[in-house]
Amino acid sequence: MLTYEEKIKIIESFPELTQKPVSLGRTNYQFEESLKEKKNVVFHLHPNGNGFVYAEGIKGYKTNDKGMVNIRDFSENELRTILSKSIESLSVEPIFDEYEEEVEEIWINENGQTLKLVSEMDMWNVYAGENLDGTFNSYGEACEYLDEEGFQIK
Repeated sequence: MLTYEEKIKIIESFPELTQKPVSLGRTNYQFEESLKEKKNVVFHLHPNGNGFVYAEGIKGYKTNDKGMVNIRDFSENELRTILSKSIESLSVEPIFDEYEEEVEEIWINENGQTLKLVSEMDMWNVYAGENLDGTFNSYGEACEYLDEEGFQIK
């Protein structure tokens, strides 16, 4: 496990992040140029080594209900990777906005089963054939669900 000082050094090697001290000795790092409402990349980094990185919709990471991944036990390489992916995800215009046309994606698993991800109004719905399998508030949440279920975009 990296120390707090090692994590700070790695995080501060990303010049696009700005340090924002918060309560109880914790620190946030924000990406001010974010194209999404979310600006915190690193959330509540604590001197005990605990902290979180925003990873909603990034494949391969299990996030909490705020889209965050706990980085307490991350290696240097793992921390650098998730920071890069988080900044990249916040650098891309959101895929859906309420004025765009409907978006449909087909997702497939290793057994050849398919699910369809559809933007409808301001929600993201997953269909198995004509049956509704799930409804999500964001594209990232829907992708995380599909990834956890073993599906990949076709």
